[in-house]
Amino acid sequence: MRKISAGLFISLDGVVEAPDQWHFPYFNDEMGAAVGAMFDSADTMLFGRKTYDSFAGAWPEREAAGGEDAGFAKQLGDVRKIVVSRTRLAFEWRNSEQLEGDLVEVVTALKNEEGGDIALSGSVSVVRQLLGAGLLDELHLLVHPIAVRKGMRLFEEGEGEGESAVPLTLISAETFRTGVLNLVYGPGGAAGGATYEEARGHLGEGGA
Repeated sequence: MRKISAGLFISLDGVVEAPDQWHFPYFNDEMGAAVGAMFDSADTMLFGRKTYDSFAGAWPEREAAGGEDAGFAKQLGDVRKIVVSRTRLAFEWRNSEQLEGDLVEVVTALKNEEGGDIALSGSVSVVRQLLGAGLLDELHLLVHPIAVRKGMRLFEEGEGEGESAVPLTLISAETFRTGVLNLVYGPGGAAGGATYEEARGHLGEGGA
């Protein structure tokens, strides 16, 4: 079974929208290595339309220019790219196609195929749906030490109490020199079964 991983730039207050407006001051070699590592084992990428348009508008030109990031640009060009959109799309970037059918059904079939890993970058709406369907194996969050204070957040408020809870398990954590946290989560249950009364009792014992 293939592993599905999603990577997101996220602010301290949970904003994932328009990272081009606040992310770049925190980019360094550590972040570059973390981002690159997620794609090294992937031969397929899933995109929402907006994220795909952003990638397709930049990386083919960078590959053609032959600069220092041309190798990564070629890697992105070579992988299979599947775009999730309700609008019929035309593609110029090689190895690009549109997802046909129901997202969960198609991704479930992809996950059960032979092959390398499946990666997502950005594409928040797709990430949310895969999390909800239990199809996402790893969620890579690069948490930036900035409160953006406006924009779409990774998790929206749920409609009913407890209905939208998404329990996760921390797989790894790393702090970059810039203060960015590289957190990798997997699916999981609650950390424990403590109650409010038990927690209050521990606080009392500690003198808080």
